[in-house]
Amino acid sequence: MRTVQIGNLTVGGNNPLLLIAGPCVIESLDLLFEVCEKMVEVTNKLGISYVFKASFDKANRSSINGFRGPGIEKGLEMLSEVKKRYGVPVVTDVHETSHCFEAAKVVDLLQIPAFLARQTDLIIAAAETGLPVNIKKGQFMAPWDMANVVTKMEESGNPNVMLCERGSSFGYNNLVVDMRGLPIMRDLGVPVIFDATHSVQRPGGNGTSTGGDRQFVAPLMRAAAAMGIDGIFAEVHPDPDKGLSDGPNMLRLDAIEEILTKVLAIHEISRNG
Repeated sequence: MRTVQIGNLTVGGNNPLLLIAGPCVIESLDLLFEVCEKMVEVTNKLGISYVFKASFDKANRSSINGFRGPGIEKGLEMLSEVKKRYGVPVVTDVHETSHCFEAAKVVDLLQIPAFLARQTDLIIAAAETGLPVNIKKGQFMAPWDMANVVTKMEESGNPNVMLCERGSSFGYNNLVVDMRGLPIMRDLGVPVIFDATHSVQRPGGNGTSTGGDRQFVAPLMRAAAAMGIDGIFAEVHPDPDKGLSDGPNMLRLDAIEEILTKVLAIHEISRNG
């Protein structure tokens, strides 16, 4: 399996488990600082590699009135402040080709949302920045379909790709995780990340907003660790129920250390088994 370099971190192979985590959307600079400070403390303690995540724009809202974030200019300024203060790599979502080169001036990793996993021009633009790219498997795609996504990256001159599982559509307003997809995508020879919080979403389940089942995040994380993964993606917030996006499935910041401790123990057994 190839490895991927994110700033000073190496992902894949026998390297430490990666955690990509932060609030769903940029609400304020104070929130970013609070979350990042805690996450750096926890991941340093546990020996987990850490990338801070927050989105400057959440373009795929259920409602036209849903909070989207501060926009690319202000959002990248705030992510830059996080990066300077805590010395960690940062990642954000890109939704349009024009976002890629602007975001690449600040972030260390680009992320392509699941709804856009088949958008060839977006993948090419992300690849052409030279940055590593985390591409979420579409809820409508089979894991083996992601081979074409890897090829798009490679043929655009950038093999630094990670694939991310975040559940599959199962009827209306529901997602399920087929754990077979994790080893299937790892067999493509690239690092695989499990998105634990989006996997418990109920898209549009609250009518004008997305619902979710937070109580299943930790068990699914442990199951994914047992199947064999290279990293975890999780959205965390000091008070998820007051979060401005994806509150029902975000984890509480004060619960993350206990959850990760159990996940890490299973990960080590799986990797050495």
